[in-house]
Amino acid sequence: MIAIVKYNAGNTLSVENAVKRLGYSCEVTDDPVKLNAADKVIFPGVGHAAPAMAYLKERGLDEVIKNLLQPVLGICLGMQLMCRFSEEGETEGLGIFDTDVLKFPPEDKVPHMGWNTVQHLDSILFKGIVPDADFYFVHSYYAGLSDTSSGVCRYIQPFSAALQKDNYYAVQFHPEKSGPVGAQLLKNFLEL
Repeated sequence: MIAIVKYNAGNTLSVENAVKRLGYSCEVTDDPVKLNAADKVIFPGVGHAAPAMAYLKERGLDEVIKNLLQPVLGICLGMQLMCRFSEEGETEGLGIFDTDVLKFPPEDKVPHMGWNTVQHLDSILFKGIVPDADFYFVHSYYAGLSDTSSGVCRYIQPFSAALQKDNYYAVQFHPEKSGPVGAQLLKNFLEL
């Protein structure tokens, strides 16, 4: 079973639909038992970091997510919450990835919204995806580059479009809204 983390900042329906289109059964849940028992866990997110993290902490889901042993995929805000700290609401993250999330400087339109190229696809998630593929982004904050960066995008400056460490994978873009390349990335994750 594929578990999609239920919390107050998820774009869970579009992720659930994308997983089902690929032929997998899934459940949106905030039950620690179900999250621990799942084959894979997807941690999506659209919203503000501070209330989202508060919700996770109130329910003990922060500790559950940090201690999962199966493959975990963070998406957008989910990825940002997996980092050490976010400037959005001065929010302490889960610390899975040792990098901070910063607000884009106002040198161009913020949020960064639309299709953009992802380079350095150094991850099993990008298997079968052409180099320099375009994915769909919507975000005002970004994760800095680090030794866990597995995909890089440039908007105003280079940032982590994808992160990977042990069983944890994360993407800043929305694979569920990125057409065939996004579907391939989700399929690669679900087949891990």
